Amino acid sequence: MKAPVRTLYIAQPPAEYQVRPPIVIDCSAICGILFDEPWRAEAMSRIAGRTLFAPWLLDHEVANVALKKHRLNWSRESLATALDDYAQYPIERRETDVAAQCALADRYKLSAYDAAYLWLAAELKAPLATFDEKLAKAASAHLASLP
Repeated sequence: MKAPVRTLYIAQPPAEYQVRPPIVIDCSAICGILFDEPWRAEAMSRIAGRTLFAPWLLDHEVANVALKKHRLNWSRESLATALDDYAQYPIERRETDVAAQCALADRYKLSAYDAAYLWLAAELKAPLATFDEKLAKAASAHLASLP
C-alpha cells in the first residue's frame, strides 16, 4: 500500500520579521541618503534588506554634516526633514572597544572615527558600507584577515 501524498505547507511572517543580514553603515553612506547626494541611489540599493549597525558616534557625525549643510545655506526645512528621517532610520547603535579602535586606526592609518566603523564591522563579521575609499581599502584588508 502506498503512503498518501502529503503537502508541506509553509507559513511565513511578513518580510520585516525575517532575518536580515547585518551591515555596518558609516556617515558617508547614511548622509548620502539623508541629504540626497548623487550617490543616494547606490547607497540605498546596497543597504536594502539589511539590518543596519553603526557605532554611537554616527549620531555626532550626522549632526556635524547637518551643521555643514546649514552653513552652506541649506534651508531649515530641508535640514529638519533630513534629521527627522535620520531619527526614523532603524540603525542599531553599538559601543566600541576604544583600545581596539585605536589599534586599528594606527594599523591602517585611519582616523579614530573611521576605525570605529571598521572595528564594529569586524566585531559583527559584517560588511561595511562606506564611500570613503581609504576606509573601504582598510575594511577589505582587515575583514578578509578575520578568522
